[in-house]
Amino acid sequence: MPDFDYDLFVIGGGSGGVRAARVAAATGAKVGLAEEFRMGGTCVIRGCVPKKLMVFASGFSEMFEDAKSYGWDLKPGGFSWPNFRTKLHAELDRLEGIYRKLLNGSGVTIHDARAVLSDAHTVTLSTGENISAKHILIATGGHPSLPDIPGAELGITSNDIFLLDEMPKKILIVGGGYIASEFAGILNGLGVETTQFYRGDQILRGFDDEARGIVADGMREKGVDLQLNTNVAEMEKRDGGIWVKSTTGDEAVYDQVMFATGRAPNTNGLGLDAAGVTMGRKGEIVVDDYSQTNIPSIYAVGDVTDRVQLTPVAIREAMAFVQTVFHGNPTKVDHELIPSAIFTQPEMGTIGLSEEAARDQEPIDVYATSFKPMNHSFAGREDKVLMKLIVSQATRVVLGCHIVADHAGEMIQLAGIAVKMGATKEQFDQTVAVHPTMAEELVTMKEPVRKT
Repeated sequence: MPDFDYDLFVIGGGSGGVRAARVAAATGAKVGLAEEFRMGGTCVIRGCVPKKLMVFASGFSEMFEDAKSYGWDLKPGGFSWPNFRTKLHAELDRLEGIYRKLLNGSGVTIHDARAVLSDAHTVTLSTGENISAKHILIATGGHPSLPDIPGAELGITSNDIFLLDEMPKKILIVGGGYIASEFAGILNGLGVETTQFYRGDQILRGFDDEARGIVADGMREKGVDLQLNTNVAEMEKRDGGIWVKSTTGDEAVYDQVMFATGRAPNTNGLGLDAAGVTMGRKGEIVVDDYSQTNIPSIYAVGDVTDRVQLTPVAIREAMAFVQTVFHGNPTKVDHELIPSAIFTQPEMGTIGLSEEAARDQEPIDVYATSFKPMNHSFAGREDKVLMKLIVSQATRVVLGCHIVADHAGEMIQLAGIAVKMGATKEQFDQTVAVHPTMAEELVTMKEPVRKT
């Protein structure tokens, strides 16, 4: 057998790569990892973590306003982006340090360099070093992509938001997915005059129609200028900002234009051709159920495979990879019934089939209720909550659960356990309600609102 430098070499220091490296090293394997930027990847450095902290920050403007209705005498103040940004980056530095400490403590050798495949068992580092490995795992993630629009290079992406020297007074966000919609709520909450363009009929395509409609209405209620069936036609620097002409013919000048129109796998210049690795039409690495590429020694996990672009999924894929390769226990990743949260304002949690997808599959009963939550009603807000269950008429199994409410993400994590276990509507009904809560509606809806 050939003598390799490492049993496993991981390319990419994000959530999937770090987890695979650490767990593989715990088996006694000799593991190396290369990261060209910062340890932690998209989630920790430029995604979930800083975004969620910005969601928290943006929510205080509404909390302060509501507090008056609850008897608090608050003096108005302003949000300091520089103060927040300084603390935000200090927190990201702390988290990156933790990732490095975990890797070092696991015995993983870190290479702060870009790694490129040379062949099925060899990577070349940007330092000039050639490293051989019995197994190579690619976990390089993805990146935001700019659309093919005249002047698009003047815009920024979600990567850039956290680095701005100052908050814009007026911003245009282009896109209708969860990233665009989340940042529309964040920036609006931070006092930025926020416009969102989406070329489709409704934001959050692919999610339950009723739920995404309530999210869109809630965003507008909170002040986001959401314009559907609208896109950027052209843009240029003008009048001290960025002039934008929309496909509807309207013109406006913004301080910033942020594109959230899609993400692409980080595969360019990775040496995949040299190693003979097959890629898909979007540039993603094609893998089988065990995250193995067409080259037996090379595997890939996370966003670079363009399966399900969620951090917990990348971690699950990493764990399954280690089980398969280092424990001799071939393990597939279950990509079905994954709970997820969209941190829009209002927030949305979802698992399973939408009403539309379920009714195309089989006859269903739809249980749903929408109401003003107690905390917002008391403060005089028009916010609406949605609790919705999609139930198979034949088996009574809950096929989908959709929540639009404060803390919907927390609720869907727990509801997701029941749905993943295959709970029936009657089992939901047998659970005693926790009162007074919003979530109690999930176990108190007795009659379907529709049968389809």
